[in-house]
Amino acid sequence: MMVCGVDEAGRGPVIGPMVVAGVCANEEFLREIGVRDSKRLTPGRRERLAELIKNEAERVVVRVVAPEEIDRMRESMTINELEVQVFSEVITELHAEVVYVDAADVNEERFAEKIKARVPFEVEIISRHKADDIYPAVSAASIIAKVERDRLIEKIASEIGDFGSGYPADPRTTEFLLQYYREHGAMPPHVRMSWKSVKKIIKRVEQSTLDAF
Repeated sequence: MMVCGVDEAGRGPVIGPMVVAGVCANEEFLREIGVRDSKRLTPGRRERLAELIKNEAERVVVRVVAPEEIDRMRESMTINELEVQVFSEVITELHAEVVYVDAADVNEERFAEKIKARVPFEVEIISRHKADDIYPAVSAASIIAKVERDRLIEKIASEIGDFGSGYPADPRTTEFLLQYYREHGAMPPHVRMSWKSVKKIIKRVEQSTLDAF
C-alpha cells in the first residue's frame, strides 16, 4: 500500500534552515528497511536509509526554508503558521489523496484543517503528535529532512565556524554568537534574526559596550 508523510527538521534552531520533506512510498518497503523517527537513528543509519528511500519511493519532495525566508515569514505569521504554509506547499507537490503529518500545533485537528485549507485540491490530512514514531511514511520524511539539513549545517559550519548544535539552549551556540557579534558588530550569515534569543544576545553585547563607557 502506498502511503505519504510529511515532517520537518530544524524548526527550533537559531542557525540554519528548516527543511520540510514529503515522501510517498510503499508502506511494506518502509517497514522492511526499518524506518523510524530520525532522532532515534545514528547519522550513518540515517544516511543509508535516506538513499534507500530516495531510490525506491514513488515521490520525494524536499523544501528548504532559509533563515532569511523564515525571518520574512515571521513578520506576518507564527512559527506554527509558517509550518502550515510550507507543509501545504509540499503536500500540493506530492499531490496525494491522504497524507500523514507530524502535528506542530497542540491541537492536532486544527493543524490538519489549516493545512487542508491551503491545499488546492481535496486531501485527507491525518495529523498526530509524534507521528514520526507512529507512521512509517512520516518516519521516512523525517529521515530525508534530517539528512538534508545535516548536510546544509555542515556547509554552514565550514563557512562560519563551529557553532555547536545551533539551538538557542546550547551554550556553545550562545557563546559563538556572542563572540561573533562582539568581533564583527553583526550576526553571522544563516542566523534567524527574528528569534528572541538572537535579539537578547545583541542587546547583551550592546549593553556591555555601553557600560564600558
